Amino acid sequence: MSWFVAAVYDRWMRAAEAACLVQWRAELLRDLEGEVLEVGAGTGANLPQYPKTIKRLVLAEPDRHMRRRLEMRCGASGFPRAEIFDASLDGLPMPDASFDGVVSMLVLCSVPDLHAALAEVFRVLRPGGLFLFLEHVAADQNPTRLRWQRRVEPVWKRVAGNCHLTRQTEQAILASGLQIERIKRESIRKAMPLARPSIRGAARKPGLRAT
Repeated sequence: MSWFVAAVYDRWMRAAEAACLVQWRAELLRDLEGEVLEVGAGTGANLPQYPKTIKRLVLAEPDRHMRRRLEMRCGASGFPRAEIFDASLDGLPMPDASFDGVVSMLVLCSVPDLHAALAEVFRVLRPGGLFLFLEHVAADQNPTRLRWQRRVEPVWKRVAGNCHLTRQTEQAILASGLQIERIKRESIRKAMPLARPSIRGAARKPGLRAT
């Protein structure tokens, strides 16, 4: 199914991108600096929003069909020298403490092991480094929707690339040792109703940044 998901992903997300996601991406990414890693970069939806002043941009994407589209978008985005890796969050081929920022947007829902993935984020961040996230999550504030998420999730995972509808991502970020500095909970407008509850914000790895 991965070739099909890659082929339709941008069209599938177009309404939600126009309604809110483009703005949310821009707000989250505008203050990034230094060396930045994006995990699960997909087709490159974040590329237009990255500050052109960042020193280095590394994009990790394990799906070859998504990666092909990502490569094409890099050339047209102002980041033709972005480094693209065939790598997933369960085993990043990057040294410890090698990035000032790590970005994850609509990715943590589909990783096999959420806690292991966030442990990798923590590992590759430098002390004082920033983790920026935008993820759809369990509808904890809406019991009826949460029940439907649980009912649908077994089938949804099969057809949507292991996407989970009931992830407790905020709690997992805190459990990883990252310190959440800001977080906002909001519905992703124009998205499928069961995937609308979301969180976005920034978390920091404890420690002092090198000067």
